[in-house]
Amino acid sequence: MATTRLDRAQVVDTALRLLNEVGLEGLTLRRIAKELGVQAPALYWHFKNKQELLDEMATDMLRRMTVPLSEADGAPGDGVSWQDAIIFTCRALRKALLGYRDGAKVFSGTRLTDLSHIGAFDSYLGALTGAGFALRDAVNAYFTSYAFTIGFVIEEQSVYPVQGGERDPHYDVAERADRIGEEFPLAAAAGADLFSDYDARFETGLRVVVAGIKQTLSPTAP
Repeated sequence: MATTRLDRAQVVDTALRLLNEVGLEGLTLRRIAKELGVQAPALYWHFKNKQELLDEMATDMLRRMTVPLSEADGAPGDGVSWQDAIIFTCRALRKALLGYRDGAKVFSGTRLTDLSHIGAFDSYLGALTGAGFALRDAVNAYFTSYAFTIGFVIEEQSVYPVQGGERDPHYDVAERADRIGEEFPLAAAAGADLFSDYDARFETGLRVVVAGIKQTLSPTAP
């Protein structure tokens, strides 16, 4: 009888809430079932395994991001430059991923389970092809900026597991410098930049990505 009280949306909502409490490593079907007050086998009516659940979680994360952003100022569409389309989308993706503990790890490598994101994706590609990009180059520009954002947030959330929280003690800058020692002074000093000021560094990285796309993929590229 317990299985009839559940639907996929309930399971996903509970999983996303627990994700913020225990992280990806601690998120198990058994833990989710306990939170829902059912036995773990009840979840298998909806998800065959944890990966299938992660696919649905990632899809729901994207759905929650794309629906309100499709109407936001600066969203890819008529009158939006290709540069602004890339910057807007990457900023929005980062913000959405940071809203969940290990959000980037959950999102990376998953298979989206519906087409709710397709409209926004088509508008994104339209901003680039409308500026003269070949579709293949537009896709490469999308994937490059997407991969940068996902990778950046994975590293960011390793250092700061909870948004606005404390830095993981394994990334203590002073302790790292002492451990490396004076033999490698540049590597020792680099920690201050590697493990702090992620907002500014993300914006710098975006400028690098956009400049690289303009230089190599845009219609005006050499």
